[in-house]
Amino acid sequence: MSATSHESWVALMEDDQLVEVMYDRSDQDRLVGGIYLGKVEAVIPGIQAAFVDIGVAKAGFLHVSDLNWDSNESSGKRTNSAGGRRDRRYPAIQDKIKKGQSIIVQVTKEPIGTKGPKLTGQISLPGRFLVYIPGSYHVGVSRKIEDRGEKSRLRKLAKEILPEDAGGIIVRTVSEELNRESFQKEFTRLSSRWRKILKKKESLQAPAPLQREASLISSVIRDLFSNQFESIKVDSKRIYQEILQYVKSVAPELKDRVILYQESSSLFDKYGIQGEVEETFTKRAGLPSGGYIIIEQTEALVSIDVNTGKYVGKKDPEKTILRTNLDAASEIAKQLRLRDIGGIVVCDFIDMESQKNRDKVLNQLKTHLAKDRARTKVSDFSRLGLVELTRHRVRPSLFQSLTLNCDHCEGGGRVYTPETVVRKIERALNRFSENEKDKRVLVRLHPVIALNIFEKEPDFLRNVGRVTKLRIALRDDPLLREDEFRILSGPAETDVTPRYASL
Repeated sequence: MSATSHESWVALMEDDQLVEVMYDRSDQDRLVGGIYLGKVEAVIPGIQAAFVDIGVAKAGFLHVSDLNWDSNESSGKRTNSAGGRRDRRYPAIQDKIKKGQSIIVQVTKEPIGTKGPKLTGQISLPGRFLVYIPGSYHVGVSRKIEDRGEKSRLRKLAKEILPEDAGGIIVRTVSEELNRESFQKEFTRLSSRWRKILKKKESLQAPAPLQREASLISSVIRDLFSNQFESIKVDSKRIYQEILQYVKSVAPELKDRVILYQESSSLFDKYGIQGEVEETFTKRAGLPSGGYIIIEQTEALVSIDVNTGKYVGKKDPEKTILRTNLDAASEIAKQLRLRDIGGIVVCDFIDMESQKNRDKVLNQLKTHLAKDRARTKVSDFSRLGLVELTRHRVRPSLFQSLTLNCDHCEGGGRVYTPETVVRKIERALNRFSENEKDKRVLVRLHPVIALNIFEKEPDFLRNVGRVTKLRIALRDDPLLREDEFRILSGPAETDVTPRYASL
């Protein structure tokens, strides 16, 4: 985990391989998980949905299926024992909510492209061991807990601590072997939080926030950190202390696995994470066999094309194609998770004559996708030899979040946002200070970036200079691209940009 006052990054590694990257930035509001008092802007019977103003740039989308049909306001029918929705045939949305009405909603998807956030009226409050669902009647246990005896014990325990008509509970994966006291303590805390939200609602006018989701790092520790982790390395003393304090309170046996990284080199540079993240911004990803895949992202869907490249095999073309497709299936699953690509994905594998080989490729893809935390669904090969899959999307991909449409190519390409360029400059100066004796440095950058610094971060030079001990000067250069900058060292203004500039 790497954190500054402006941004936080979390990288998950399995067997020394980077598998997932998440980031949060102070200049970008993080909406998913937040609970709001919204105001219904419009009810659209034709699509059985409503648009709800929650106080952000775009109105949120609320489908009839996401209204809280299990609440006391509804017809009273409950979810079944398996936790499914009561009935797929919902009453008309116009009979449930009206234009101008105030309604409590929770964000389930970030705004993506031209679409506003996706909302639900089925509120859930996640804790470390439980998810409390105040408008539900269901008690469930995580599917990842496979032991039937333990599942039965946890479900019984959850029902015992849950007062009548107090809502529903889902027991989370990390709850294995937990006792009644831990469950009771967390349920009490979560139900108290819900009462505070309802009380806060009474004093507000829609639209207004009722509760923000926890920060990225806090939510990752809450949702993911368990004894399956060998360690967590953090390069911020403040964040380290926060994590340690939380872990001591909920899982003290894991406190020794939280490590403060104090070496002079960047944490992400040391483990090669920064370079791998930058590779996710390219369209091409290589395969062990010598082939490669091309990943093209659009607003509607993502297309992935598989190519043999320089790998031509020896005699049997079908074996060559199978080997490439198997490698591609593994790499596709890896890249979807690493790039956080969601929505509809169409994979164009190399044509295979054998149904047996097609089954092998499909099984390979499904096996590797099973490691992904995001929900995925995979179809069989179509008549055209394509495999369609969907991956649950709650936010824009890393590529979409950190880049903008390029005005110079009329939207055909992307450039880094000004805020991203500023952070790149900051990291480059940090690397420069760690490796160069010269303390005088000039940064040439596009006028748009310079203006962004002067308007939004007027203390940038002073703050970075204090940390790096450098004497930094900025010079705008309209001949540079908007996301390009140069680091010039010393009186001779030696260009050292290639050595120190990266994402």
